[in-house]
Amino acid sequence: METTTFDNDQGALAAARGAAAELAELLESVPAPALERATEIARIVAHFDPDPVAVAGTLLQSLHAAGAVAAEAAERVAPAAVLSFARALGRLGRLELAAPLKAATGAAPLPAAQAEALRRMLLAVVSDPRLVLARVAEQLWLLRAARQADGAERQRIALQTREVYAPLANRLGLSILKWELEDYAFRYLEPDEYRRIATALAEKRADRERHIEELKGLLERELARAGVRAEVHGRPKHIFSIWRKMQQKGLAFEQLYDVRAVRVLVDSVAECYAALGVVHGLWRYLPGEFDDYVATPKVNGYRSIHTAVVGPAGKVVEVQIRTREMHDKAELGVAAHWQYKEGGVRDAGLERKVEQLRALLAPRDAHDADPLDRVGASLFREHLYVFSPKGDVVELPAGATPLDFAYHVHTGIGHRCRGARVDGRMVPLDQRLESGVRVEINTAKEPQPSRDWLVESRGFLASKSARAKVRAWFRQVDHDDHLKAGRAILERELARRAGSLTPAIGELALELDFAGADGLYVALGAGDLSAAQLGAALARRERAAAPAVAPGVTGGAPPKRESAEGVQVMGVGDLLSQYARCCRPVPPEPIEGYVTLGRGMTIHRAGCGNLTRLRARQPDRVLPVAWGTDRGQLYPVEFRVLAFDRRGLVRDVSGVLADARLSIERMTTATDAADRTADMSIAVRVHELGELDAVLARIAGLCDVIRVQRR
Repeated sequence: METTTFDNDQGALAAARGAAAELAELLESVPAPALERATEIARIVAHFDPDPVAVAGTLLQSLHAAGAVAAEAAERVAPAAVLSFARALGRLGRLELAAPLKAATGAAPLPAAQAEALRRMLLAVVSDPRLVLARVAEQLWLLRAARQADGAERQRIALQTREVYAPLANRLGLSILKWELEDYAFRYLEPDEYRRIATALAEKRADRERHIEELKGLLERELARAGVRAEVHGRPKHIFSIWRKMQQKGLAFEQLYDVRAVRVLVDSVAECYAALGVVHGLWRYLPGEFDDYVATPKVNGYRSIHTAVVGPAGKVVEVQIRTREMHDKAELGVAAHWQYKEGGVRDAGLERKVEQLRALLAPRDAHDADPLDRVGASLFREHLYVFSPKGDVVELPAGATPLDFAYHVHTGIGHRCRGARVDGRMVPLDQRLESGVRVEINTAKEPQPSRDWLVESRGFLASKSARAKVRAWFRQVDHDDHLKAGRAILERELARRAGSLTPAIGELALELDFAGADGLYVALGAGDLSAAQLGAALARRERAAAPAVAPGVTGGAPPKRESAEGVQVMGVGDLLSQYARCCRPVPPEPIEGYVTLGRGMTIHRAGCGNLTRLRARQPDRVLPVAWGTDRGQLYPVEFRVLAFDRRGLVRDVSGVLADARLSIERMTTATDAADRTADMSIAVRVHELGELDAVLARIAGLCDVIRVQRR
């Protein structure tokens, strides 16, 4: 492999040695190979971020992972900030991807979704992007050291690098790291192709870089002479990038014109075209290799001028010309280069977080506030990433539990879940998971979910989709129980309406939008149809089928006349009448009258207990009566509501009465602090019994209501 720029970075070397000096007491007995490895990794980190904490923390963790420094000694000697960084890097280190990648052998790529999940996981588990930098730097060291490893180990590290770490370095803008990671991986995975392209290049990367520097100097001078303010950047294309372009476009090596490339950044669109004139004035351009994406942007918004020219020494060079604004959008905006290179579906949230991470890794002045204090800890909180026993990466919502994992893998595994292991240790099913752990599910032979899993406050499930699967299971399993319970509810409601219309169940089901009687029963038993809704439907059917005049309980001739209270007194003259307070009858209930002394006639329900006692003492005062024909008459009624006391109870009961358009004549409430119950006494006026039954059923269905009883 060719030497990279940061291998000769004396500042990075000094920073790595400074970190070693700070930890000198710890390093006295460290073996030379371990120290050399740790220093090289710290040196790579220092090239991108010379922060002493990051460099020393990387050095310390590398030594600790190699077993060269004991944790107790590090805690005693290392500065607190360095120790904290090393520990965080150690936690990230447990995401060693060797086991998950065992299934992928040779040069076979990981599935795209798997590789993307691994990259996301590496980003998701850190709040400090320097940790990602340190992890990528360690991967580069492993690649370099793999030259001495056996073939299988070398391919494993190379595949891991190509699918995970190189795209990760690309996203974070670590281009120097990216090209070396990709070239090493390509060299190990496709050795024949690597040698073929390296031979075709016929020059070392250092020679290509020297050629680019000469071209840059010439172009900068000519642009300045033409009055164009510009920055010129150059890059020789690395071997893997050349091979990938050959594969994607089906080109031979001789057909590539961007093996060497320079980029010109200017202030305005007008200067873009002025710079293009300078370039074409200096060198002959190649027909068919000119693209003006400034005048005609790409679909993703990318804007730049591309041309290829025959530069110094007769070597073809690609030249890109764009404004600084276009460059920023291409690097960090919707047209980001890494999206173009990697492809795939856009994820706006991930793009935003990668932009933040790249900004955090960017060089900053000593006087700038550390942006980590503001945004570092807030990155990647929406999801977590865990390993399955087979090594697959599973993305779960934040706060997910082993039970969420089980339902994500397969609905049947979730239904049969009885226990879980996280990193080999038994944990409860409501244990919150962390990124990077390995989750195993213990299952029973038969499915048996618990209804407790549906209670959000218990914390068993964080995923709405998992809760939906549990609810669906109970609906299916409880079908027979719901059928039986629903039939009993309907029979009980009909029995309560003794003497009322008995409906055709099929017609009632159709009226309530159910396919048949069984559908109606299941809905009642499952609670999808409330008793209040059923009572209202029965009341509507009763009113529709009621005769114009309700007959009296005694039959006989039509009433002679109607009293002011809407009751016909059979066989008696114009008597005053009033409703008994003990039973408050409502039509069409059977009624009888009792002649009082001086207060006219009191109207009772036929089965009233008080009337039964009066009849036993003075049977001659009990007379037959019937309801009148005034359909607009209102009848007083009282009922009692017993419920668990809570805020909003009176409002909910009043709302039911308001929806039924019943006026409240009286409402009193007494609370029992010891039992935490409320006893409500309510007086209203209704037109008929069906209206009252519907209201009482709706109140009975309210939350926390224990009993509704008519007086």
